[in-house]
Amino acid sequence: MSVKQKTKSLKARESVLSSPFFQLEVLSGQQVSDQIFQPFEVKTGSAIRPVTPEILQINIGKLCNQSCAHCHVDAGPDRKQENMSQETLEKLLDLIDAHPFTTIDITGGAPEMNPHFRWFVEACRTRKVQIINRCNLTIITSNRKYQDLPEFFAANKVHIVASLPYFSKTRTDNQRGEGVFDASIAGLKMLNTVGYGVENSALKLDLVYNPAGTFLPGDQLGLEKEFKDKLWRLHQVTFNKLLTITNLPISRFLDHLLSNGQYDSYMQTLIDAFNPATLDGLMCRNTISVSWDGYLYDCDFNQMLDLKVDSISNHIDHFDIATLMSRKIVTNQHCYGCTAGAGSSCGGEIVK
Repeated sequence: MSVKQKTKSLKARESVLSSPFFQLEVLSGQQVSDQIFQPFEVKTGSAIRPVTPEILQINIGKLCNQSCAHCHVDAGPDRKQENMSQETLEKLLDLIDAHPFTTIDITGGAPEMNPHFRWFVEACRTRKVQIINRCNLTIITSNRKYQDLPEFFAANKVHIVASLPYFSKTRTDNQRGEGVFDASIAGLKMLNTVGYGVENSALKLDLVYNPAGTFLPGDQLGLEKEFKDKLWRLHQVTFNKLLTITNLPISRFLDHLLSNGQYDSYMQTLIDAFNPATLDGLMCRNTISVSWDGYLYDCDFNQMLDLKVDSISNHIDHFDIATLMSRKIVTNQHCYGCTAGAGSSCGGEIVK
């Protein structure tokens, strides 16, 4: 099924925003804004500390069959070099064996495009951990080599977290590219056919919603009901939960904000909506994020800004849980996105 790309990656465009350093300068007010926003660490009043990590989130590569307008990874078909090797994945299996991670969260790019993806999933399955795969749905229908993915996921009891910007074709295609909505619906139907998101099935299918513009997500439960009603009534598609995620002002969404003169107003929106009740539930506290080349980060967003963990144990070759537990979580202005309103995480809202 054909999908027309929405945009090229910042790297392919040779944009200055492809540099994490430049993005951090923008966030600190040293580049484009005349307004200096209150530093996030001042707003919180104290350092954020980790708890025992339960989730190992692995960004297996930036290669993707899509180039979405708001992608915080700056993933795309041109990002072929940043792909995790089997050697690195083998080291991660050793970490999983040595530490009590309960969940292995595989993301990308389109993680399924990594040549070692299926081998790694099967290896994780033997270790009896929960496996999450973050799927863009169109990968299932993009090429014959991926069309058996629903059966593969089901055989390995993978929890699918699939991105779908909206339940309408226009809004989805505007954000992700022409043809994405139809391809996504086709992918969802294939997942439903093997039991995903179906009542009384153990195969979990959750959808991820992020706003198409410069506003916060609406009530997660209310949106879930609306998504379920529309997708069933119009397309006979079912799923388990809807997870809402706030757009963070980094990478291609930062580019969107700057191009449209909306950076200052969006940052103020996030700051005005700061909710201290979200701090205890931030995903950076119980998650270790690993980049395609094995470096460690507090979250996937920090990873894209190259903000490694504040520890000498900052690579899987030097992984030491005791050292990591004594660190402070690295924060910056983009963290306002995770603490605005009901909060935002890879698991959706923080404050219910």
